[in-house]
This record gives sequence, C-alpha cells and structure tokens, in this order.
Amino acid sequence: MKKLSLVLNIVLLVAVAVLFYLHFSAKLQAAQPATGNALVSDPSASHSLTIAYVNIDSLEAHYGYFQQKKAELAKEQESIQRDLSSRAQALQNEVAQLQKKAATMTQAEGEAAQQSVMQKQQALQQREQDLRQKFLQDQQDFNTDLHSRLTAFLKKYNENKHYTYILSYSEMASDILLKDSAYDVTADVIKGLNEAGK
Repeated sequence: MKKLSLVLNIVLLVAVAVLFYLHFSAKLQAAQPATGNALVSDPSASHSLTIAYVNIDSLEAHYGYFQQKKAELAKEQESIQRDLSSRAQALQNEVAQLQKKAATMTQAEGEAAQQSVMQKQQALQQREQDLRQKFLQDQQDFNTDLHSRLTAFLKKYNENKHYTYILSYSEMASDILLKDSAYDVTADVIKGLNEAGK
C-alpha cells in the first residue's frame, strides 16, 4: 500500500515537472520573433528549473522516527497474530473436546454445542477483521504523519535552496531512470529530520 502511494506520488511529480517544462519552453519559443535574428527576453524564463531528489530507501534506513514507528507496527502485527492464533487454537481445542463427547450427548446438547462453536467462530472472525482494520488504519496514520513531517521539513529546507521541485526516488519503484547525485539532498534531509525529532 505504501509502495503504491509512493509510486503514484512519483508519477504525479514527474508529470507536473514535464508539464512545467513544456509550459515554459512553449512560452520561450513563442516569445522569439519569426525572423529568428533577435532574441526577446522573457522575465519568467529567467527562473531556472532546479530539481533535487530524496532517496526514499536511504531515508527509510536512516531516519530514526521511521525506524521507531516501523518497529512499533511490526510489534503490533506480531501481537495481533499471536492473539488470533491463540484464540483459534482454543476454539479448535474446544471443537476437539466436543467431538470426543459427541457420542454421549443428547441431540439438544449437540445442537447447543454446535451453535456455541459457530458463535465463537463468528466472534473470532469479527475480531480478526476489527484488528486488521485497526492495523491498516495505524499504517495509514503513520504514512500520513511521515508525509506531513517530510513535507514540512522540505518546505523549511527549501527556503534558502530554491529548488523548483524535490522529488522522491527509490531503487525499487521509480520513474526516474537517470539521476545526477549532485542533486541528491537525502543526507541533508535525514540529518535535519533526525535533529528535528530529538
């Protein structure tokens, strides 16, 4: 889910960058006279397009807040799995005990036991659904918070850098095919985010 969101963000940022480039390059061509002898300067064209990028893989590996929250989510997921496994095992044991007693039960007792097991199984399925939904919400909240922190930091960081765009880059899922490491601001971003988190 996180990777899909990341890929969509990258695609949108690249599309905006391309549109921005096409928009301003079209204005520059339109501003040139038909004779081609004299160049007319366009004040809006004097602003250069500068793009930096943040390597998301490195950010995830070295940003303390990300590591902490990732560990918390992993513990939560393990706890959910243990809880559900324990409850499923208890229900399975109860069914096994009822099967052993089935020969000595009356029909009414057997039906009541079967009804009880079905209700417990439905309750277990509902609990599983609720816990999984809560976990997905916790993941979504973490992703939203992480994005907010990163965006807020980058706005402050870019006040004196004046990058037109700061894109995200990932080795695993990226639409950026070629990059110049001179525009990699990942180390600055990780350092700043970790210092802000102290």
